[in-house]
Amino acid sequence: MIEKIISFSLRNRFLVLLVAAGATFWGFHSVQTNKIDAIPDLSENQVIVFTEWMGRSPQIMEDQITYPLVTNLQGLPQVKYVRGSSMFGMSFVYVIFHDDTDVYWARERVLERLNYVTRLLPAGVTPTLGPDGTGVGHILWYTLHAPGMDLGEQRAIQDWYVKFALQNVPGVSEIASFGGFQKQYQVAVNPNKLQYYNLSIPEVVQSIRANNNETGGRKFEINDIGYIIKTTGYLSSIEEIENITVKTVNATPVRVRDIGTVQMTGEPRLGIFDFDGAGEVVGGIVVMRYGENADEVIARVKEKMTDVAKGFPQGMSFNIVYDRSELIHESISSIKTTLIEEMIVVSLVVILFLFHWRSSLSIIIQIPITLAISFILLNLFGITSNIMSLTGIVLAIGVIVDNGIIMAENAYRSLSLASLSSGAGPEVRLQVIEKSSQQVSRGVFYSTIIIITSFLPVFMLTGQEGKLFHPLAFTKTFIMLVDAILIITLAPVLISFFMKGKFKPEASNPVNRILEKIYEPVLRACLNWRKTTLGVNIIALAVSIPMLFSLGTEFMPPLDEQSILFMPVTLPDVSNEEVKRILQVQDKIIKSVPEVDKVLGKAGRANTATDNAPISMIETIITLKPKSEWREGISKKDIINELDAKLQIPGVVNGWTQPIINRINMLATGIRTDVGIKVFGQNLDSIYSISERVKIYFAGSAGCKRFVCRSDYRWQIFGYRYQPRGPGPVWAYG
Repeated sequence: MIEKIISFSLRNRFLVLLVAAGATFWGFHSVQTNKIDAIPDLSENQVIVFTEWMGRSPQIMEDQITYPLVTNLQGLPQVKYVRGSSMFGMSFVYVIFHDDTDVYWARERVLERLNYVTRLLPAGVTPTLGPDGTGVGHILWYTLHAPGMDLGEQRAIQDWYVKFALQNVPGVSEIASFGGFQKQYQVAVNPNKLQYYNLSIPEVVQSIRANNNETGGRKFEINDIGYIIKTTGYLSSIEEIENITVKTVNATPVRVRDIGTVQMTGEPRLGIFDFDGAGEVVGGIVVMRYGENADEVIARVKEKMTDVAKGFPQGMSFNIVYDRSELIHESISSIKTTLIEEMIVVSLVVILFLFHWRSSLSIIIQIPITLAISFILLNLFGITSNIMSLTGIVLAIGVIVDNGIIMAENAYRSLSLASLSSGAGPEVRLQVIEKSSQQVSRGVFYSTIIIITSFLPVFMLTGQEGKLFHPLAFTKTFIMLVDAILIITLAPVLISFFMKGKFKPEASNPVNRILEKIYEPVLRACLNWRKTTLGVNIIALAVSIPMLFSLGTEFMPPLDEQSILFMPVTLPDVSNEEVKRILQVQDKIIKSVPEVDKVLGKAGRANTATDNAPISMIETIITLKPKSEWREGISKKDIINELDAKLQIPGVVNGWTQPIINRINMLATGIRTDVGIKVFGQNLDSIYSISERVKIYFAGSAGCKRFVCRSDYRWQIFGYRYQPRGPGPVWAYG
């Protein structure tokens, strides 16, 4: 069968070239349209259910919100497990589905179940789905640079103008606002005056709510003109709220201003953001949708930002703090440079050993053709261009060249033995090429198939391991498959066109003669001392076995993301003002290091379901200057060590990681480090006590640099217990 394919290809050379050219052009188009990212998306296939019930303690959120949701969402089809997290006023439930489950099908199943579960929750509580983005979907962070503008005004522009404009960009799932103040009217009620006028808080709330409303009326006609009746009743100023009548006593109205004060202020915040230690800022996080091209989405967002900025007030502008595209371009550029260098080295080696530039050209030209056509399959299977998939290309180039060398070298040897030249008849030369190709094609083809088969165990990997190594395995398999087809179709045709001229015997190549002189005596010695040779190899194998077991293991090699994520934690009951002070002090210290370009500090959470950080958790993104601007002899590790030494603040435990890998760890396990211990139980105090004992036990373990006991939910709760009284109200404060 293989021999017949080779014969058909050589008899229809121009047809083969035409098909190969068409496939190559299609392949180059596929290269241009292939999705690009830095690393494969290792996050879980998850749906986030976010519920807000402000003012409730973590224990109430756990008992009345998180527990009912978790128990009722566990029975959904294709669910691996359900994980819940409760914090002050908020509940986060993560429904993890199997990797092969369509995410939008999964979201539909969760919505169906929520229609039932909502009836089990307290009145007025409505769970919502988080954005349809991945765990590593935070592709761009920006702030608004507006000197002299109030933080409340900046937040209003972000929420009501910037957010809606950027959400329309294709590929964007959500724009998560952060920082500043969300304006609101607050009524500070005087309890003594409430008692004097015999009023209750619900009566005041109901009066304000009833006066903040608009209603419609009928349509009527006067003088052949139709009019629509509309009442305007929305509150728009402090004065209007102050003049609302709550009650009438002896024909005298009791207004809101009589029982308290009204003020315009900000909503209580669970997140604070600081830039470069210079003060608070307002901005947003761009969350990318599932399956989108990160590089293209970032480019579209930046283009949209240019249009949005035209509507800004005078002096306001965008300031991009974290941009994933820089890491993407750096990573892809590094791999592309390696590919080009490898192709150049391979080309030189082929020319050096074959000593016939025409033959070398027939091999070298197959490399870009094979790679381009393989991208057609990569696009069909949804494989993105990332470090792992491009590494598969690097590994496959050697096999492509080996197969080409075998075909070309055998054809060259056959032509040289036949003493043919370019002046000989083309029919005879084609027959020799056909025969020589058929001699080695079967071995070359099946050896390539065996290499493809050897990668089958990689496809059996699941979870994060599968997501990490599948792109590499798919890429190399597709390249090998394309090469196996081209080696019996295109390779003989290229040889027939390029392998012309004078053919010298193999012994005339000086490089081969030198290598043969070195190799021949070594080979003879090994054959003469066969037992000794086997013994030496067995001893070498035995010595290497203990060394193999002493090697360290790691899930994936660390990727330099060109930025640093500083993640310290402080006491869980820290106040907003104190954490703001700590945040600004830290950012100023970080900014003082010469290699640091920008610093964006975050305490607490942004306004998104993908961020469940408590106010005690600080996340500071540190972007570094180009390495050409670093101090001589300093590395990224040295920078981290220097920063860690400067940032030793009492009550704050430092942690260092990188933005992408941190998002993967946090959303996959709920733990921000590579190794963690979870303690389960029914009582938070007991869990905390056991956690402290675990900390003491493992604190001195080998390789453990720092052990942190996370206690985000040990808030200082000031509580009242209702107790029954005698005569008078049925319930009163006691």
